[in-house]
Amino acid sequence: MAASIDKYLNGQSAVMADLKHMVEMVSPTTSTVLVLGETGTGKEMVSRAIHHSSGRTGDLISINCAAIPSELLESELFGHEKGAFTGAEKPRQGRFEMANGGTLFLDEIGDMPISLQSKLLRALEERTIQRVGGGKDIQVDFRLVCATHQNLKSKVDEGSFRADLYYRINVFPLQLPSLAERKVDLPVLIKAIMENMKAMGDAVDFQFDEDAVAEMMRYSWPGNVRELRNVLERAHVLFAGKTIGATEVRENLLRMKAPKKNQEADFLWQATADLGDPNMANGDGLDKPALPHPSDYRDWFAYFDDMDLRRHLQDIEITLIEAALDKHEGMVSRAAEALKLRRTTLIEKMRKYVIEKPANSPES
Repeated sequence: MAASIDKYLNGQSAVMADLKHMVEMVSPTTSTVLVLGETGTGKEMVSRAIHHSSGRTGDLISINCAAIPSELLESELFGHEKGAFTGAEKPRQGRFEMANGGTLFLDEIGDMPISLQSKLLRALEERTIQRVGGGKDIQVDFRLVCATHQNLKSKVDEGSFRADLYYRINVFPLQLPSLAERKVDLPVLIKAIMENMKAMGDAVDFQFDEDAVAEMMRYSWPGNVRELRNVLERAHVLFAGKTIGATEVRENLLRMKAPKKNQEADFLWQATADLGDPNMANGDGLDKPALPHPSDYRDWFAYFDDMDLRRHLQDIEITLIEAALDKHEGMVSRAAEALKLRRTTLIEKMRKYVIEKPANSPES
Protein backbone atom coordinates (compact mmCIF):
# COMPACT_ATOMS: atom_id res chain seq x y z
CA MET A 1 0.00 0.00 0.00
CA ALA A 2 2.83 2.41 0.84
CA ALA A 3 4.25 2.03 -2.67
CA SER A 4 0.87 2.92 -4.14
CA ILE A 5 0.69 6.06 -2.00
CA ASP A 6 4.25 7.09 -2.91
CA LYS A 7 3.24 6.89 -6.57
CA TYR A 8 0.86 9.80 -6.07
CA LEU A 9 2.37 11.72 -3.15
CA ASN A 10 5.99 12.75 -3.66
CA GLY A 11 8.24 13.96 -0.88
CA GLN A 12 10.12 12.82 2.21
CA SER A 13 9.62 15.86 4.43
CA ALA A 14 8.16 15.38 7.90
CA VAL A 15 4.82 16.92 6.94
CA MET A 16 4.53 14.65 3.89
CA ALA A 17 5.49 11.59 5.94
CA ASP A 18 2.66 12.42 8.34
CA LEU A 19 0.24 12.93 5.45
CA LYS A 20 1.17 9.62 3.83
CA HIS A 21 0.70 7.83 7.14
CA MET A 22 -2.78 9.31 7.55
CA VAL A 23 -3.69 8.35 3.97
CA GLU A 24 -2.44 4.82 4.59
CA MET A 25 -4.62 4.55 7.70
CA VAL A 26 -7.84 5.89 6.17
CA SER A 27 -7.66 4.33 2.70
CA PRO A 28 -8.92 0.81 3.57
CA THR A 29 -11.90 2.20 5.50
CA THR A 30 -15.20 3.58 4.20
CA SER A 31 -14.83 6.88 6.05
CA THR A 32 -15.56 10.09 4.19
CA VAL A 33 -12.40 12.17 3.74
CA LEU A 34 -12.24 15.97 3.55
CA VAL A 35 -9.02 17.17 1.91
CA LEU A 36 -8.11 20.73 2.85
CA GLY A 37 -5.38 22.86 1.35
CA GLU A 38 -4.43 25.80 -0.79
CA THR A 39 -4.96 25.77 -4.53
CA GLY A 40 -2.31 23.72 -6.29
CA THR A 41 -1.22 21.60 -3.32
CA GLY A 42 -2.36 18.33 -4.92
CA LYS A 43 -5.78 17.56 -3.45
CA GLU A 44 -6.75 15.46 -6.45
CA MET A 45 -3.55 13.42 -6.10
CA VAL A 46 -4.56 12.63 -2.52
CA SER A 47 -7.93 11.37 -3.77
CA ARG A 48 -6.12 9.09 -6.23
CA ALA A 49 -3.83 7.80 -3.51
CA ILE A 50 -6.81 7.04 -1.28
CA HIS A 51 -8.78 5.31 -4.03
CA HIS A 52 -5.96 3.17 -5.37
CA SER A 53 -4.99 2.09 -1.85
CA SER A 54 -8.56 1.35 -0.81
CA GLY A 55 -9.06 -1.97 -2.55
CA ARG A 56 -12.34 -0.77 -4.07
CA THR A 57 -13.01 -2.36 -7.45
CA GLY A 58 -14.97 0.50 -9.02
CA ASP A 59 -13.66 3.62 -10.67
CA LEU A 60 -12.50 6.92 -9.25
CA ILE A 61 -14.99 9.47 -10.55
CA SER A 62 -14.13 13.15 -10.17
CA ILE A 63 -16.11 16.34 -10.60
CA ASN A 64 -15.18 19.95 -9.89
CA CYS A 65 -18.17 21.65 -8.31
CA ALA A 66 -16.81 25.08 -9.18
CA ALA A 67 -16.26 24.35 -12.87
CA ILE A 68 -19.84 23.39 -13.79
CA PRO A 69 -22.72 25.89 -13.88
CA SER A 70 -25.09 25.37 -10.97
CA GLU A 71 -28.02 24.64 -13.28
CA LEU A 72 -26.09 21.72 -14.83
CA LEU A 73 -24.37 20.39 -11.72
CA GLU A 74 -27.42 18.51 -10.43
CA SER A 75 -27.71 16.53 -13.67
CA GLU A 76 -23.95 15.85 -13.69
CA LEU A 77 -24.11 14.45 -10.17
CA PHE A 78 -27.41 12.62 -10.12
CA GLY A 79 -28.05 11.94 -13.81
CA HIS A 80 -31.38 12.52 -15.53
CA GLU A 81 -34.27 10.71 -17.15
CA LYS A 82 -35.44 11.17 -20.72
CA GLY A 83 -37.46 14.35 -21.04
CA ALA A 84 -36.38 15.73 -17.68
CA PHE A 85 -35.52 19.04 -19.38
CA THR A 86 -35.01 20.44 -22.85
CA GLY A 87 -32.29 18.45 -24.58
CA ALA A 88 -32.60 15.38 -22.34
CA GLU A 89 -33.27 13.00 -25.22
CA LYS A 90 -32.24 9.84 -23.37
CA PRO A 91 -31.56 8.70 -19.80
CA ARG A 92 -28.09 9.43 -18.47
CA GLN A 93 -26.14 8.22 -15.47
CA GLY A 94 -24.70 10.79 -13.12
CA ARG A 95 -21.39 10.71 -11.28
CA PHE A 96 -22.89 8.95 -8.26
CA GLU A 97 -23.91 5.96 -10.37
CA MET A 98 -20.59 6.00 -12.24
CA ALA A 99 -18.80 5.78 -8.89
CA ASN A 100 -20.79 2.73 -7.77
CA GLY A 101 -18.32 0.34 -6.19
CA GLY A 102 -15.61 2.98 -6.35
CA THR A 103 -14.80 6.47 -5.13
CA LEU A 104 -16.51 9.79 -5.82
CA PHE A 105 -14.23 12.83 -5.58
CA LEU A 106 -16.04 16.16 -5.20
CA ASP A 107 -13.46 18.87 -5.73
CA GLU A 108 -14.18 22.42 -4.51
CA ILE A 109 -17.23 21.28 -2.61
CA GLY A 110 -17.38 24.69 -0.96
CA ASP A 111 -18.75 26.02 -4.27
CA MET A 112 -21.67 23.59 -4.39
CA PRO A 113 -24.98 25.51 -4.51
CA ILE A 114 -26.82 25.28 -1.21
CA SER A 115 -29.88 24.00 -3.12
CA LEU A 116 -27.94 20.84 -4.00
CA GLN A 117 -26.39 20.33 -0.60
CA SER A 118 -29.55 18.77 0.85
CA LYS A 119 -29.63 16.21 -1.98
CA LEU A 120 -25.97 15.38 -1.37
CA LEU A 121 -26.67 14.94 2.34
CA ARG A 122 -29.52 12.54 1.58
CA ALA A 123 -27.30 10.54 -0.79
CA LEU A 124 -24.63 10.27 1.90
CA GLU A 125 -27.02 9.21 4.64
CA GLU A 126 -29.24 6.83 2.67
CA ARG A 127 -26.88 5.73 -0.10
CA THR A 128 -29.65 6.27 -2.61
CA ILE A 129 -30.14 8.91 -5.30
CA GLN A 130 -32.86 9.96 -7.69
CA ARG A 131 -32.13 11.11 -11.20
CA VAL A 132 -33.42 14.51 -12.30
CA GLY A 133 -36.96 13.97 -13.58
CA GLY A 134 -37.17 10.54 -11.99
CA GLY A 135 -38.95 9.21 -8.93
CA LYS A 136 -37.14 5.90 -8.45
CA ASP A 137 -34.56 5.45 -5.70
CA ILE A 138 -31.29 4.05 -7.04
CA GLN A 139 -28.94 2.31 -4.64
CA VAL A 140 -25.33 3.46 -4.89
CA ASP A 141 -22.23 2.16 -3.13
CA PHE A 142 -19.52 4.80 -3.18
CA ARG A 143 -16.72 6.12 -1.02
CA LEU A 144 -16.74 9.93 -0.82
CA VAL A 145 -13.67 12.16 -0.86
CA CYS A 146 -14.25 15.92 -0.83
CA ALA A 147 -11.79 18.77 -1.25
CA THR A 148 -11.78 22.52 -0.81
CA HIS A 149 -9.41 25.44 -0.42
CA GLN A 150 -12.09 27.39 1.44
CA ASN A 151 -12.88 27.64 5.14
CA LEU A 152 -16.09 25.63 5.29
CA LYS A 153 -16.70 26.49 8.94
CA SER A 154 -16.80 30.17 7.99
CA LYS A 155 -19.20 29.37 5.16
CA VAL A 156 -21.41 27.56 7.66
CA ASP A 157 -21.40 30.65 9.88
CA GLU A 158 -22.28 32.78 6.85
CA GLY A 159 -25.16 30.49 5.94
CA SER A 160 -23.78 29.50 2.53
CA PHE A 161 -22.93 25.92 3.55
CA ARG A 162 -25.19 23.57 5.49
CA ALA A 163 -23.95 22.77 8.98
CA ASP A 164 -25.33 19.22 8.84
CA LEU A 165 -23.50 18.54 5.57
CA TYR A 166 -20.29 20.04 6.93
CA TYR A 167 -20.29 17.70 9.91
CA ARG A 168 -21.26 14.79 7.66
CA ILE A 169 -18.25 15.22 5.35
CA ASN A 170 -15.77 16.37 8.01
CA VAL A 171 -15.23 12.82 9.25
CA PHE A 172 -11.53 12.48 8.47
CA PRO A 173 -9.95 15.83 7.52
CA LEU A 174 -6.55 15.85 5.83
CA GLN A 175 -4.66 19.15 5.75
CA LEU A 176 -2.25 19.42 2.83
CA PRO A 177 0.92 21.46 3.39
CA SER A 178 1.79 24.28 1.03
CA LEU A 179 4.95 23.94 -1.01
CA ALA A 180 6.43 26.77 1.08
CA GLU A 181 6.08 24.48 4.12
CA ARG A 182 7.98 21.62 2.49
CA LYS A 183 10.64 23.18 0.31
CA VAL A 184 12.96 20.34 1.26
CA ASP A 185 10.87 18.23 -1.14
CA LEU A 186 11.65 20.44 -4.15
CA PRO A 187 14.40 18.21 -5.65
CA VAL A 188 12.16 15.14 -5.36
CA LEU A 189 9.20 16.98 -6.87
CA ILE A 190 11.29 18.36 -9.73
CA LYS A 191 12.53 14.88 -10.58
CA ALA A 192 9.03 13.37 -10.39
CA ILE A 193 7.47 16.08 -12.56
CA MET A 194 10.22 15.79 -15.18
CA GLU A 195 9.78 12.01 -15.28
CA ASN A 196 6.06 12.50 -15.76
CA MET A 197 6.74 14.94 -18.61
CA LYS A 198 8.90 12.28 -20.27
CA ALA A 199 6.17 9.70 -19.81
CA MET A 200 3.77 12.08 -21.57
CA GLY A 201 6.06 12.12 -24.61
CA ASP A 202 8.10 15.29 -24.01
CA ALA A 203 11.81 15.10 -24.83
CA VAL A 204 12.92 16.63 -21.53
CA ASP A 205 16.61 17.44 -21.83
CA PHE A 206 17.15 20.51 -19.63
CA GLN A 207 18.64 20.52 -16.14
CA PHE A 208 19.13 22.88 -13.20
CA ASP A 209 22.48 23.64 -11.65
CA GLU A 210 22.94 23.97 -7.88
CA ASP A 211 22.46 27.73 -7.90
CA ALA A 212 19.18 27.34 -9.80
CA VAL A 213 17.86 24.88 -7.24
CA ALA A 214 18.95 27.23 -4.44
CA GLU A 215 17.07 30.07 -6.15
CA MET A 216 13.95 27.92 -6.36
CA MET A 217 14.32 27.07 -2.69
CA ARG A 218 14.22 30.80 -1.86
CA TYR A 219 10.99 31.35 -3.77
CA SER A 220 7.68 31.27 -1.88
CA TRP A 221 5.67 29.24 -4.47
CA PRO A 222 2.24 30.87 -4.04
CA GLY A 223 0.86 28.52 -6.70
CA ASN A 224 2.29 25.49 -4.89
CA VAL A 225 3.07 22.29 -6.80
CA ARG A 226 0.89 23.39 -9.70
CA GLU A 227 3.08 26.47 -10.16
CA LEU A 228 6.22 24.33 -9.94
CA ARG A 229 4.85 22.15 -12.73
CA ASN A 230 4.18 25.26 -14.83
CA VAL A 231 7.73 26.47 -14.26
CA LEU A 232 9.19 23.14 -15.39
CA GLU A 233 7.04 23.13 -18.52
CA ARG A 234 8.19 26.70 -19.16
CA ALA A 235 11.80 25.58 -18.76
CA HIS A 236 11.21 22.81 -21.29
CA VAL A 237 10.08 25.39 -23.85
CA LEU A 238 12.66 28.09 -23.14
CA PHE A 239 15.79 26.13 -22.24
CA ALA A 240 15.67 22.84 -24.15
CA GLY A 241 19.05 21.14 -24.09
CA LYS A 242 20.53 23.68 -21.68
CA THR A 243 21.66 23.89 -18.06
CA ILE A 244 19.61 26.48 -16.20
CA GLY A 245 21.21 28.78 -13.65
CA ALA A 246 19.88 31.05 -10.91
CA THR A 247 19.54 34.07 -13.20
CA GLU A 248 17.38 32.17 -15.68
CA VAL A 249 15.19 30.85 -12.87
CA ARG A 250 14.69 34.29 -11.40
CA GLU A 251 14.33 36.36 -14.56
CA ASN A 252 12.82 33.96 -17.12
CA LEU A 253 10.92 31.30 -15.23
CA LEU A 254 9.56 32.82 -12.03
CA ARG A 255 8.96 36.37 -13.19
CA MET A 256 6.68 35.22 -15.97
CA LYS A 257 4.01 34.27 -13.44
CA ALA A 258 3.52 36.67 -10.53
CA PRO A 259 0.92 35.91 -7.84
CA LYS A 260 -2.26 37.88 -7.43
CA LYS A 261 -2.10 40.67 -4.89
CA ASN A 262 -4.41 38.89 -2.47
CA GLN A 263 -1.96 35.97 -2.33
CA GLU A 264 1.15 37.94 -1.46
CA ALA A 265 0.70 38.39 2.28
CA ASP A 266 -0.18 34.74 2.78
CA PHE A 267 3.18 33.51 1.58
CA LEU A 268 5.84 36.11 2.39
CA TRP A 269 5.86 35.22 6.07
CA GLN A 270 6.19 31.51 5.25
CA ALA A 271 8.89 32.26 2.70
CA THR A 272 11.05 34.06 5.26
CA ALA A 273 10.21 31.94 8.30
CA ASP A 274 13.38 29.85 8.00
CA LEU A 275 15.71 32.76 7.27
CA GLY A 276 18.05 34.55 9.62
CA ASP A 277 21.00 33.54 11.73
CA PRO A 278 19.89 31.85 14.96
CA ASN A 279 23.08 33.03 16.62
CA MET A 280 22.01 36.62 15.99
CA ALA A 281 18.34 36.19 16.87
CA ASN A 282 16.99 39.42 18.35
CA GLY A 283 20.58 40.47 18.89
CA ASP A 284 20.90 38.98 22.39
CA GLY A 285 21.56 35.45 23.47
CA LEU A 286 21.46 32.06 21.77
CA ASP A 287 18.38 30.72 23.54
CA LYS A 288 15.84 32.81 21.62
CA PRO A 289 14.32 31.53 18.38
CA ALA A 290 15.35 33.16 15.12
CA LEU A 291 12.89 35.55 13.52
CA PRO A 292 12.89 36.77 9.93
CA HIS A 293 15.28 39.68 9.80
CA PRO A 294 13.93 42.87 8.17
CA SER A 295 16.64 42.61 5.51
CA ASP A 296 15.23 39.22 4.47
CA TYR A 297 12.33 41.04 2.84
CA ARG A 298 14.66 42.84 0.45
CA ASP A 299 14.37 40.03 -2.11
CA TRP A 300 10.60 40.50 -2.46
CA PHE A 301 10.85 42.76 -5.50
CA ALA A 302 13.22 40.36 -7.22
CA TYR A 303 10.14 38.20 -7.77
CA PHE A 304 7.08 40.47 -7.51
CA ASP A 305 6.23 43.96 -8.70
CA ASP A 306 4.40 45.26 -5.63
CA MET A 307 2.83 44.26 -2.30
CA ASP A 308 0.13 45.46 0.06
CA LEU A 309 2.39 46.32 3.00
CA ARG A 310 -0.39 47.37 5.38
CA ARG A 311 -2.36 44.18 4.82
CA HIS A 312 0.74 42.02 5.11
CA LEU A 313 1.71 43.52 8.47
CA GLN A 314 -1.87 43.15 9.71
CA ASP A 315 -1.93 39.47 8.68
CA ILE A 316 1.32 38.82 10.51
CA GLU A 317 -0.07 40.49 13.64
CA ILE A 318 -3.28 38.45 13.53
CA THR A 319 -1.37 35.20 12.97
CA LEU A 320 0.99 35.79 15.90
CA ILE A 321 -1.81 36.82 18.27
CA GLU A 322 -3.80 33.69 17.40
CA ALA A 323 -0.69 31.53 17.80
CA ALA A 324 0.11 33.03 21.21
CA LEU A 325 -3.47 32.48 22.40
CA ASP A 326 -3.41 28.88 21.17
CA LYS A 327 -0.10 28.16 22.88
CA HIS A 328 -1.31 29.58 26.19
CA GLU A 329 -4.78 27.98 25.98
CA GLY A 330 -6.53 31.30 25.56
CA MET A 331 -5.03 32.95 28.63
CA VAL A 332 -4.74 36.57 27.52
CA SER A 333 -2.27 37.60 30.23
CA ARG A 334 0.25 34.93 29.25
CA ALA A 335 -0.27 35.56 25.53
CA ALA A 336 0.34 39.26 26.10
CA GLU A 337 3.51 38.47 28.02
CA ALA A 338 4.74 36.24 25.19
CA LEU A 339 4.07 39.01 22.68
CA LYS A 340 5.65 41.69 24.91
CA LEU A 341 2.37 43.63 24.98
CA ARG A 342 0.26 45.07 27.75
CA ARG A 343 -2.79 42.95 28.50
CA THR A 344 -5.10 45.86 27.69
CA THR A 345 -3.30 46.44 24.39
CA LEU A 346 -3.75 42.79 23.40
CA ILE A 347 -7.45 42.88 24.31
CA GLU A 348 -7.88 45.99 22.16
CA LYS A 349 -6.16 44.30 19.22
CA MET A 350 -8.35 41.20 19.65
CA ARG A 351 -11.42 43.41 19.47
CA LYS A 352 -10.08 45.27 16.46
CA TYR A 353 -9.35 42.10 14.49
CA VAL A 354 -12.33 40.10 15.90
CA ILE A 355 -10.03 37.44 17.35
CA GLU A 356 -11.68 35.03 19.76
CA LYS A 357 -10.01 32.96 22.44
CA PRO A 358 -9.76 29.21 21.71
CA ALA A 359 -12.84 27.20 22.65
CA ASN A 360 -12.86 25.80 26.21
CA SER A 361 -10.05 28.12 27.25
CA PRO A 362 -9.78 28.97 30.96
CA GLU A 363 -10.49 32.47 32.18
CA SER A 364 -7.39 34.62 32.03
